[in-house]
Amino acid sequence: MVNNAATVGRSGVHDFILIRTSAVVLALYTFYILGFFVTTPEVTFELWQGFFANMCTKVFTLVALFALLIHAWIGIWQVLSDYIKPAFLRGVLQFFFAVTLLAYLVTGFLTVWGV
Repeated sequence: MVNNAATVGRSGVHDFILIRTSAVVLALYTFYILGFFVTTPEVTFELWQGFFANMCTKVFTLVALFALLIHAWIGIWQVLSDYIKPAFLRGVLQFFFAVTLLAYLVTGFLTVWGV
């Protein structure tokens, strides 16, 4: 059996399940936010702030952010592995995108929890 070191233990089925699961989470989060706008006649800063002060909204937002980052990482990895053939360039780009996604995660966490 041949092991591919670039996959870090992931398989195509694993990626497929992660992509589909993250897409479902993102769709549910979209409907959740849309539901707020549909049921709120006039959105003010106080209502919006109150909506995001709710613990369920904070947790769901972080779950959606994490799902978005998983979705993006797998997509970026697939595109880079398909279209960037030089290993060094692919590694540099993967590192750049990994750092960028980590910065998005930290920024999202700090924004949601108001630290």
